[in-house]
Amino acid sequence: MPQTQAAQPPTVYLNGSFLPLDQAQVSVLDRGFLFGDGVYEVMPVYGSQPFRLAEHLGRLANSLAGIRCANPLSNDQWDALFRNLIVRNGGGDLSIYLQVTRGVGPNRDHSFPANAHPSVFVMASPLLPLPEVHRNNGVRAILVEDFRWGRCDIKTITLLANVLLRQQAVDAGAFEAILVRGTQVTEGAASNVFIVRGGQLLTPPKGPLLLPGITRDLVCELASANGIPIQEVALTVEDLQGADEIWLTSSTKEVVPVTNLDGAPVGDGLPGAAYRRIMELYQSFKGLARTGRYQ
Repeated sequence: MPQTQAAQPPTVYLNGSFLPLDQAQVSVLDRGFLFGDGVYEVMPVYGSQPFRLAEHLGRLANSLAGIRCANPLSNDQWDALFRNLIVRNGGGDLSIYLQVTRGVGPNRDHSFPANAHPSVFVMASPLLPLPEVHRNNGVRAILVEDFRWGRCDIKTITLLANVLLRQQAVDAGAFEAILVRGTQVTEGAASNVFIVRGGQLLTPPKGPLLLPGITRDLVCELASANGIPIQEVALTVEDLQGADEIWLTSSTKEVVPVTNLDGAPVGDGLPGAAYRRIMELYQSFKGLARTGRYQ
């Protein structure tokens, strides 16, 4: 029988070196391991082109400033690193995950260590498209209490609350958990939220209780540029329950229609006309990004 060659592990970047994923190791004294003291970004790559690179690097800089950690690389250095990693992993459509922690201290101490150097880890994985059944039929979501901390605008690696909230959705057979504080909707466990009501697109305004999503912002831009009425406004549970359409947005899932909320149909129970229009605009924009015309 001919021998089947084992697949090679992907190449990752760790603290100045490119190496196979199975060889990447960090110290047990790294503050990311001990405290979750770090931030991260997830960025799609289409046709080997990083998507919305400037926006992702801007959010990374804001997150690092939010935890009082120096940015270890310039924007040009980040760009060169990403493009090198894309080539090393075969190019095409990928998802880039980057993580920066405060680095390694001499011991376990809550206060910042003096002279610590940030740890940088970056990997590229195949970008799996959202299943067509979800685009055609929509997904289920549930409403759950948002018990996270008060600085959700910082994209920290401390994601235990999000993990527990997302697992509630999985346990309920749903695609996503939409989070609620009191009666106010914030975002999904791993997404931003939009509704359509009376022909108008509505989404919660930016603030410390939700992540400033890159895809969220792009949807807002596309709507504004193409005559779709849009407003950033506080949303309540009642707003979601009475919505004509509900969408979720994220960098790797793009725009996802929610057609069932807590067991009840949203609108007529199928993805709506506004969703189909915004997806047409989004895919057109993405097609230009593949050519490098838009980043």
